[in-house]
Amino acid sequence: MSGRDALGIFNIIIVLGILGGISYLAMSLQPEEYDRDTLCVVGVTPPHRVVIIDKTDLYSMDQAEAIAGVILNERDRLGVGERLSLFELNENGNLSDTNNFSLCNPGSGEQVNPLYRNPERIQARYEALFAGPLQTALSDLVTPKDAPQSPILEALAGLTHEDSFDRSVPGRHIVLVSDMLQNSEIFTVYGRGRGSIEERLPDPVEVAQALEAQHGDGLMGVTLEIRLIPRAGWEADQAGPLRDYWDLVFRQLGVRAYWSELPGDG
Repeated sequence: MSGRDALGIFNIIIVLGILGGISYLAMSLQPEEYDRDTLCVVGVTPPHRVVIIDKTDLYSMDQAEAIAGVILNERDRLGVGERLSLFELNENGNLSDTNNFSLCNPGSGEQVNPLYRNPERIQARYEALFAGPLQTALSDLVTPKDAPQSPILEALAGLTHEDSFDRSVPGRHIVLVSDMLQNSEIFTVYGRGRGSIEERLPDPVEVAQALEAQHGDGLMGVTLEIRLIPRAGWEADQAGPLRDYWDLVFRQLGVRAYWSELPGDG
């Protein structure tokens, strides 16, 4: 083979390599297919963060503002493609149809590489499809309401029946804004005439078993972040024996629970 032939073959290899690289980049930079309703990538089960607002008791306007801040903080913690859902807890323990916000983060202008995507166009899409609907949802979600029951535990377990939050979903994280004053058939914190809270609460093992008999063990592996709403006359129980009791119940259910107090005056 002559030197000219070898050089020709070498050039062909270089050209093919360049064409291959261009083809690869063209394919890899193609926008992924998104579900129109959820903005989630088709065929991918994203990590899911859920904020549940306990609307079975009233809270102050300061607390309402703090709740809005909690939700916006969760929005800002989302990675591109991760899902955020907002729910209210009503007196029936029902989270369905209380709010229609359940979307994946499509990415803001700050979250894209400007070499490959137009940040301004991406930001406009983010505002129109994600941030805007979230702001609309906030206006109702933080409006104080009241209800005669507070089936907190049943609501948490019921959430795991949803395909988007069952045990196959990675990174399941719940932020629960509540006073944690459970009041349902499974157990109630009320009834002070029956003695101290330690005396009147049922065995946490039995509570966990009763819940799993009704709803299964879907809560196992969930991370739960509790933003506690202080209630007048209940502060001592909320900070001490009631919190300890809840921790025992959650431990039986395989839930990793973390506590902090919601800012704002009660």
